[in-house]
Amino acid sequence: MAFIKKPFKRLAEGGSAAEADTYIDLGELTFDAEGGALGEPVEHLVKVAEVYRYEDVADLTTHVYNGNILLVDFTSLASDELALKRITAELKSAVRDCGGDVAVVGKNVLMATPAGIKIDRAKIKGNF
Repeated sequence: MAFIKKPFKRLAEGGSAAEADTYIDLGELTFDAEGGALGEPVEHLVKVAEVYRYEDVADLTTHVYNGNILLVDFTSLASDELALKRITAELKSAVRDCGGDVAVVGKNVLMATPAGIKIDRAKIKGNF
């Protein structure tokens, strides 16, 4: 029964439970701009996109041309092989035009990078 008395003991002594524990509301945190940790401007951003049809690819390639890294989730098209081949071929040609790199990094996730950023195909595995 000693474990029940401790929280009530604080309240009986005049303190409140809120004073003992302080919380930070993460929803109230704001960030000034998309900058580095020291406020420096960012050169590259990682953009996450979902593809639902072939026509969406034109919007995605502009992000790679602008120097951003693109993670493309094509889960909704995993069963449509023809659309998937067309989308990957279009992304590959656009990325190769700007000197970047393309690789599949998950079951239904493709990564496209701009010039100067290469994707390492070797996985880092933990020691278990």
